[in-house]
Amino acid sequence: MTDLESIFWRAHDGLPREAPGSEATTELLLGLVGELPPSPRVLDVGCGTGPASVPLARLTGGHVTAVDLHEPFLAALVERAAAAGVADRVTPLRASMDALPLADGSVDLLWAEGSAYVVGVDAALASWRRLLAPGAAIVLTEAEWLVPDPAPGAREFWAAYPGMRTTAANVAAMQAAGWTVHATYVLPESDWQEYYGPLAARLDALRGEGVADDLLAQVAEEIEVRAAYGADYGYTAYVLRAV
Repeated sequence: MTDLESIFWRAHDGLPREAPGSEATTELLLGLVGELPPSPRVLDVGCGTGPASVPLARLTGGHVTAVDLHEPFLAALVERAAAAGVADRVTPLRASMDALPLADGSVDLLWAEGSAYVVGVDAALASWRRLLAPGAAIVLTEAEWLVPDPAPGAREFWAAYPGMRTTAANVAAMQAAGWTVHATYVLPESDWQEYYGPLAARLDALRGEGVADDLLAQVAEEIEVRAAYGADYGYTAYVLRAV
């Protein structure tokens, strides 16, 4: 592991979430889903430490299978679920999101906050379709351009995600692939602070421990880019059902 990788994991270890979002937004999006079966089977893909998994277990009354590849995140999820009193309804699963070891038609609600970009939203939706039971819904959040001509600094930062599109382009692609888009919702700035506030505090703590500024600067870059170009991009939530 390189020094930068080590600092990245030290910076992110134990953070309440690994992407913009909030429990209030999770509850709002769940309301946009509409009717679900009693005790729905929920799959949280790229669950991190469980900021969505635990509220979903509590709000739906169903069972949540929470998937991530990073074992420390899953360990934190287990602790989080136990503290919330829903340990019996949250099952951690270490697996890759593009090769989920689950049966066809076994999911009533698939949730993916800030994770579909890992394989690209088109590929993710194509891979996940088989998992959905009849009438099932998908809720995902996706990084998007909010303006037609983003600043060069924003484009440079997001160059590692060449599939990033506008809301209109994502809606068109989803509809062409056989999805009904029931709702879209741009996450508020407060949801970014739910993520970046704790991360910034952790970076300050590492700085106080004597970690090199050049390493911290590379981890902190996303916070700085957001401050400079936040009007150019955001996270948009989608509520989808297969046609």
